Amino acid sequence: METNPILDKLPRHLMSLVIDQPYNEYTPQDQALWRYVMRQNVRYLGKVAHGAYLEGLRKTGISIETIPSMYGMNRILQDIGWAAVAVDGFVPPSAFMAFQAYNVLVIAADIRPIDQIGYTPAPDIIHEAAGHAPIIADPRYADFLQRFGEIGAKAFLSTQDYALYEAIRHLSIIKADPYSSQAEIKEAEKRLADISNNMGEPSELARIRNLHWWTVEYGLIGDPGDPKIYGAGLLSSISESYQCLQPAVKKIPLTIDAANYNYDITEPQPQLFVTPDFETLNKVLDEFAETMAVRRGGVYGLKQAIRSGNTGTAVYSSGLEVSGTFTQVLEKNGAPVYLKTTGPTTLNFAGKELPGHDKEYHAHGFGSPVGQVASLSVPLEDFSEEELDQIGLTEGEPVNLAFESGLTVAGKVLSKTICDGRPVLISFTDCSVTYEGKTLFETGWGTFDMAIGNRIVSVFSGPADADAFGLTYPAPEEKTHKIRHEEKAKKLHGLYQQVRDIREQNCSFALLPSIWQELKRDHADDWLCALEILELLKEKKIEDAFTREVTEFLLSKKPKNEGMAKLIDDGFAMLTPAAS
Repeated sequence: METNPILDKLPRHLMSLVIDQPYNEYTPQDQALWRYVMRQNVRYLGKVAHGAYLEGLRKTGISIETIPSMYGMNRILQDIGWAAVAVDGFVPPSAFMAFQAYNVLVIAADIRPIDQIGYTPAPDIIHEAAGHAPIIADPRYADFLQRFGEIGAKAFLSTQDYALYEAIRHLSIIKADPYSSQAEIKEAEKRLADISNNMGEPSELARIRNLHWWTVEYGLIGDPGDPKIYGAGLLSSISESYQCLQPAVKKIPLTIDAANYNYDITEPQPQLFVTPDFETLNKVLDEFAETMAVRRGGVYGLKQAIRSGNTGTAVYSSGLEVSGTFTQVLEKNGAPVYLKTTGPTTLNFAGKELPGHDKEYHAHGFGSPVGQVASLSVPLEDFSEEELDQIGLTEGEPVNLAFESGLTVAGKVLSKTICDGRPVLISFTDCSVTYEGKTLFETGWGTFDMAIGNRIVSVFSGPADADAFGLTYPAPEEKTHKIRHEEKAKKLHGLYQQVRDIREQNCSFALLPSIWQELKRDHADDWLCALEILELLKEKKIEDAFTREVTEFLLSKKPKNEGMAKLIDDGFAMLTPAAS
């Protein structure tokens, strides 16, 4: 992968999801499909999309004629502070948010099949490159997207969230394969429906994922009575970009309540949310963040971490960060008294693991009190190292700390850990910890490391120091299907290539009749190659029996398929002088 300063900042745990863009696997039909969609976008979205869209296409250097190369995109994107990487379809939602937090777009390398040209439930290069990339050229929107990634990456997920992700990924893979059977698709849809209907109480991630969908993916902007499009899902869908503005789709002013609306990736959306401007997106995002454990901390945050069953981090008011799987919180009067993790745990400060406090040292978990020492008028974290000595917290000296909660720590001071001039940890030997008649730590258990901090100011998903913790996102076991085209399809792709060569080289027009005869004879279901042939004839102002035959061939398809009828009509519209 060709790197740049933005990609160089990506942490190791995200790199396992990055793949090389399989550019040579795009077929000539894929290139024609890209070209059709992009020409339609410029023609139609120029009227209904936010003004940043067309300007963004220019700034990001996304070609209308050819599928973009990741290398070329990155050379241009870095000028606006962003980068792009290729991935294999849907990636885990937390990882998706993390990429976004690092100003990196994840671009699904595949492209939709032609029978899903108007809309596909699978992420593809049209959705990512033609939908997301142009809008981030607007600095206000880019700021929102990056901040959304930072906040979203800290949201707690549930076990069901990951099952839902896998079901969505599986369905998208099956539906994007033109050779999948209807039975396979129905089975995948049933699996997704079963999981969706049994999610239980929505997790933080589920709710912020909803908010992401109704803004980043399917957002409208401006006046609810006459909005413009900015969401990538709409910008990349030539069918939904039209349908979404019809009166049948309800337009709701954007508020935090959008996080409570679920969505179905397999169906057009019955309602959309309209923000008056990009600045409001940040206001709604901040309002939502205030409801999350990352901002609320305390007992609420610790319970979110316990419920998730995944690695989380609790941040003490001293700045000490405890990363592990939280399993218990003792509370009194709504405030945490003692927290506990089970299994490998690390202690960190400012996002970096403290020396000697890695997963091996805390292999079986970590427990520590939270709160104010009863005999002190100020929190322990506000003492200097010298002041700690003055109150008896000196290495080698016995001490008995009684907390306002009633918890006691009695032992001999072994060492103190100071970070940025503030104490964050005191280690004891021969130590016991008791609360309400129960022993939480016994003297024979070894060293007791006591976190310092009156409050838990933040709790968030994931470890504080991802690399040191060994966080990984294993590459998904189920890969996007690499389409093995049949011989007939390969011959059709050859015709597309010949038409493309004639257009790009502006010669060999005499070959068109023979190309047309083969297309009509062997590939009568195809319409896009016929449209490209008609385009060349119109450009040369050839109005003869050949042109009429191709036109009538396309017109004959319209009554058979409503969706295809619109595609053909839109194709005709592109061939008129006014559309050029």
